[in-house]
Amino acid sequence: MGEIRSNVTLENTLDRGVFDRGHGQEADIRRSTIDGIVDTGAVTLVLPQNVVERLGLEQQETAFVTYADERRDERPLAGPVTVRIGNRAMITNCVVGPPLSEPLIGQVVLETLDLIADCTNRTLTPRYPDYPLLKLKREAGSGTTRRSP
Repeated sequence: MGEIRSNVTLENTLDRGVFDRGHGQEADIRRSTIDGIVDTGAVTLVLPQNVVERLGLEQQETAFVTYADERRDERPLAGPVTVRIGNRAMITNCVVGPPLSEPLIGQVVLETLDLIADCTNRTLTPRYPDYPLLKLKREAGSGTTRRSP
């Protein structure tokens, strides 16, 4: 199995909100394009501390994390950050990794953007080309419950 890498555009969501409300200029929005590793074993987005600082993301709280080698650690969470992969975008917080560490794209990002990681072919592709399709357990307003097979 090979490593999947993806081009990811990150943007300070609060900067975008200030601009969208008519203040400042678009050039004031802090953003960065990085090369991230798709990590299907990671739960969420992990960004190196230097990228978090460059984007001006604010520390929100802390989280306990478990690494692949079973070590445990307490890491800061920062955000909000807008994550764009291809034509898909979402807003989330990220775990702040050590400076210059590898950015990791975890399951929350993959599920929300409805992207499929194909480790054999080392590709990341949308399930549906035009938009993410999010699965729900219950249809809105129907009162019926759908069960997954």
